[in-house]
Amino acid sequence: MAEPLIEIADVHLTLGDGEARTDILRGIDLRLHEGESVAILGPSGSGKSSMLAVIAGLERATSGRAIVLGADVGALDEDALARLRGARIGIVLQAFHLLPTMTALENVMVPMELAGVADPRGRAAAELTAVGLGHRLDHYPTQLSGGEQQRVAIARATAPRPRLLLADEPTGNLDATTGKQIVDLLFERVRAAGAGLLVITHDPAVAERADRIVRIADGRIVAG
Repeated sequence: MAEPLIEIADVHLTLGDGEARTDILRGIDLRLHEGESVAILGPSGSGKSSMLAVIAGLERATSGRAIVLGADVGALDEDALARLRGARIGIVLQAFHLLPTMTALENVMVPMELAGVADPRGRAAAELTAVGLGHRLDHYPTQLSGGEQQRVAIARATAPRPRLLLADEPTGNLDATTGKQIVDLLFERVRAAGAGLLVITHDPAVAERADRIVRIADGRIVAG
């Protein structure tokens, strides 16, 4: 069997000191393989987003091992983590994190330019067209609806053709109808990219779209 895209083992994350010390993750184990979609389902405060942050190298585990795309993310410096995320990992967050001074095209294109991806403008335009925004390339985020902004964020994540896509509550800031459209689009674009998907959600309807559901509570995996 091919090496997993994600392999985390006995991951703990503790924040704060003394009386403020809080155990966020308490021995998490998870694998995700090529082409697989896994939903992490759990209530707010259960550790879902913290687990994704450890996987993305945005937070360093207190103990345990996190291997992502064959790299020990806990051992990489910030430059190496940025290179890993820039070219091989796409990230979609609840907050769209688009740069307000850049057009939709520039928001998708510039990260690829910085990562040295070939033909960033062409890929950006093609991916925005694929998410239904071919007519909005030159619009700024303030000129786009919330759903359109999340489409730009999905295009930005998938245009570099990553092996792994991480999504954290991608419908959290959207109404139910728009949220369903975004979930449909997210899974469609991940399949088109041939990437693995880890999606963090508290919504069972979103989780049911994945190949596998993993439930988390109080920093521990309780099912899946």
